[in-house]
Amino acid sequence: MYERFAQIYDKFMQDIPYEKWLLRINEWIKAYGISKPLPLPRKDFSPGLSPAELCLSEKNLVLELGCGTGTMTEMLYRLGYDMIGIDSSSEMLNIAISKKETSGSNILYLCQKMQEMELYSTVGTIILICDSLNYLLTSADIEKTLRLVHNYLYPGGIFIFDFNTKYKYEQVIGDATIAESDEDCAFIWENYYHAAKCLNEYDLTFFIKEESGYFARYQETHYQKGYELEQIKGFLNEAGLEFIKAIDDETEACPNEKSERIFVIAQKIK
Repeated sequence: MYERFAQIYDKFMQDIPYEKWLLRINEWIKAYGISKPLPLPRKDFSPGLSPAELCLSEKNLVLELGCGTGTMTEMLYRLGYDMIGIDSSSEMLNIAISKKETSGSNILYLCQKMQEMELYSTVGTIILICDSLNYLLTSADIEKTLRLVHNYLYPGGIFIFDFNTKYKYEQVIGDATIAESDEDCAFIWENYYHAAKCLNEYDLTFFIKEESGYFARYQETHYQKGYELEQIKGFLNEAGLEFIKAIDDETEACPNEKSERIFVIAQKIK
């Protein structure tokens, strides 16, 4: 997944409300978390730090799982957070690293599956947004991921994430087709909802203009699974993470049976 599509991901995902999500994440970190934004330039993490400095460095680290092309990672870095980004797609990370080289940011990027992540220390905050959690298709994968989230969170640290609901796949985008194009690329996004397994299949066909002037055709298939809030609460509890609150992404009110994307905040119990 996200091999050739990584080349055009940012172009066709311009409607993602990154600014709104950034404000929400920043507010939640300030209200519930332990990570603090620091002025630039920041002191790099180093084994040579004193115990007090080492503790502070870990608490102030923010990890973005499923960071993709690094858009939100860069935005949080610009707010002063010490950032790590993890994604399983090397193609998406290549674009994130290009952004890093352009901006001069000091972000550490790691190519890992979220259910197999390995870090050199604990972190104060972990975020997982833009329905990346929905790519975890089995209970075992969610349980593995949340156990690692718990393991790598500093005591009192928070986990902020979102997920697409079963309702969204079943009633809103399932069996719908989306198509967009511009001068250099185009895509057709066909959705198929498999009700028995609560799986949404994305069949992507896209065309990228090459140096020759001709368009090359590529295809990718993605799968996401819809979840309900009560299921998610159960997974959090099993992992030792305390559920704090959930909101409907659109209304920012309590989620209801027609919520399409839900944002959740949980905390590692001290």
